[in-house]
Amino acid sequence: MKAAATAALLLSLLPGIAGAQEWLPVREVSLEVAPGSPLDFSAFLPNPSIAETGSIVTTPDGRLSFQATPDKPERLLCASLAWSPASGGFPDHDTADRYAKQLAMHGYNIARFHFADAALMADRARDFDFDPEVLDRFHYLLAALKRNGIYWIMDGLSSWRGAYGGYEDRWDPSSDIKLKLHLDPATFEHWKMLQERILGSVNPYTKKRVIEDEALALVVLANENGIEFDSIVRERGHPHYDEALRAPFNAWLKGKYQTTRALAEAWPDLKSGERIENGSVELPPDRYNDSPRIRDLQAFFVEVETKTAEEMSSFLRGLGYRGEISTYNNWPTIQTGLSRQNLQAVTMNTYQDWVGSYMPGAKLEQASSIADGANYMRMIAAARWIGRPFIVTEYDHLFWSRYRYEAGLVMPSYAALQGWDVLCRHGHGPIVLAYGEPFPHKRQMLPYAIALDPIARASETIAALTYRRGDVKTASMQIPFAVSGTEDLTEDAQAREPENLTALALVTGIGLQAQAKMDGKIFVGQPRQSNSFGAVFNALRETGVVTAQNGTDAEAGRFESATGEILLDERAGQLRLSTALTEGAAFSTLRDPLELGALTIAQADGNAMVAVSVLDDAASIAESKKLLLVFATDARNTGMRFRDRDEKIIENFGTLPVLIRKGSVDIQLKGMEGPWRISPVGLDGKVHKPIAEGSDELAAEISNDTPSGPTTFFLIER
Repeated sequence: MKAAATAALLLSLLPGIAGAQEWLPVREVSLEVAPGSPLDFSAFLPNPSIAETGSIVTTPDGRLSFQATPDKPERLLCASLAWSPASGGFPDHDTADRYAKQLAMHGYNIARFHFADAALMADRARDFDFDPEVLDRFHYLLAALKRNGIYWIMDGLSSWRGAYGGYEDRWDPSSDIKLKLHLDPATFEHWKMLQERILGSVNPYTKKRVIEDEALALVVLANENGIEFDSIVRERGHPHYDEALRAPFNAWLKGKYQTTRALAEAWPDLKSGERIENGSVELPPDRYNDSPRIRDLQAFFVEVETKTAEEMSSFLRGLGYRGEISTYNNWPTIQTGLSRQNLQAVTMNTYQDWVGSYMPGAKLEQASSIADGANYMRMIAAARWIGRPFIVTEYDHLFWSRYRYEAGLVMPSYAALQGWDVLCRHGHGPIVLAYGEPFPHKRQMLPYAIALDPIARASETIAALTYRRGDVKTASMQIPFAVSGTEDLTEDAQAREPENLTALALVTGIGLQAQAKMDGKIFVGQPRQSNSFGAVFNALRETGVVTAQNGTDAEAGRFESATGEILLDERAGQLRLSTALTEGAAFSTLRDPLELGALTIAQADGNAMVAVSVLDDAASIAESKKLLLVFATDARNTGMRFRDRDEKIIENFGTLPVLIRKGSVDIQLKGMEGPWRISPVGLDGKVHKPIAEGSDELAAEISNDTPSGPTTFFLIER
């Protein structure tokens, strides 16, 4: 009680906070979900034995499936395991068993290992001198996940220090190793040794080499290793492009233009002293100053990146790997799209309201993803290559954004609509077993610490249902964006697919496809400015892909999916989802009741995400006798402080306990007649005493300020 009172006093003094009484301290400490609780999804989202389902393979139409059922696409919900010593590192054996079991209960069926190289090399002085205890825990966790039916995604390299010894900045963009992978044979040899030592090792707990284990579904050759992006990350006041690029770029120019005279005809800004013949052509001095020089540099990047990916992939195949391979998993530009053209699978990272630091002064924009038409989703939708698996290796709507409740409906719903294969919300672990672990990054909620955030956890809970269970349908059609080749490059190094055209992803599937494969169907051609959203949408309507009743009005910022299940309204700040098994809405305003089908959200006292989802074997919400109600408002740390009234700039993240913003919502469920009851469900899955009961059609005011403490979950029974 003393801690809660102190927190209330601190919060009352903060600018921009409506009042201390609006923030309620979380009471749970243990977050382990008991078997059979409403948050245990293993009964209807079981993870079959990997020994029986076999490896992950690709269907003829480019979807991921199990080897045992090769014609049945699978949706894989991914647990991001980006552990470091600051977040606790790899768990001991007992904890790994408990953790893997909990992941399966929460609905995860694949996990991504990120920065494992950094963890293995932390505090090590010699190259490849992996910490033996960390290596043992790493191997044991792999086995524990496999026993629980959870597949693996591996980064071939995450850390900018690789497996070089003697460094303490392994999680920082502190070296040029990702650039040198493309240019320097010695660095490439280092990467190859890293694969041999980690992936090529025999796991003593599975008795198999990691690289040959059927649980290994995907290897990302190196995380976020595009040359342009890596150059931006490492600018830090230095020239925009590394001088190491100059000689190979000059060699490439000589191969293309042959003579300086020919180059001068293509580049109006070629200086008098620059000559191909002696390799004196300079790199662009400013990546943001569009020019033919920039365009050619992008074409050079495409050639180098394509060749490097092929060489790295060939090495893994030589080691015995037979699973999926990808790389260049971020930066959705025209250039990087071309570099991904020959990959077996496409992987992408994307963020809404990105945060780059945990230090005081870190900033986000408090931006709604609904207000900009889910642009962070559309950017990567336009990076997909049709006919190949698509894996979201990282996404998040980051803490401390007051709009992050949107992520629970926005990204999983559209990932399902697009038919994406893997969805991974990024963080150092999607769950924790308890609050209060004694590690620096577990002492309070932080960006990328989704396990501690009740709002992010509520979103992941909905994702398990809407995305993995398949509540949201995949669109029946994908609109190809025609790609010719490097001739599509512009003089803008940051050029992406136009936002007015990526808005098509709010209606149906989209992706890239080679121009030569166009066969007269509906597509977005080159040049892009010759296309319009309205023309493509009208073609969809004429062919019957969307019905005459579809409510899309791009000018009004209103987009309805071709399936009729998703409606995004930018101006109202609302996303509505209506499926047989899940209905819900994320809203910044609620001026009028939202009728979603069975569920009506009559009113709410603030912005939130509200959803109901079937937990039994009923075919619809109206027929269900057991529903999960999710009500997510906002959460923050005790004593959290900002530098500004708009709460964009952090001063102090504060401490535990987590505080949930008090809120209430009025709901009605058509066709659900009594007797019924609504019970709070703790963040640990425990069902508490009912807070509402009735005998007529269900209508109730729900407050997250329950006698058992604040929560985001409620159980509806009848």
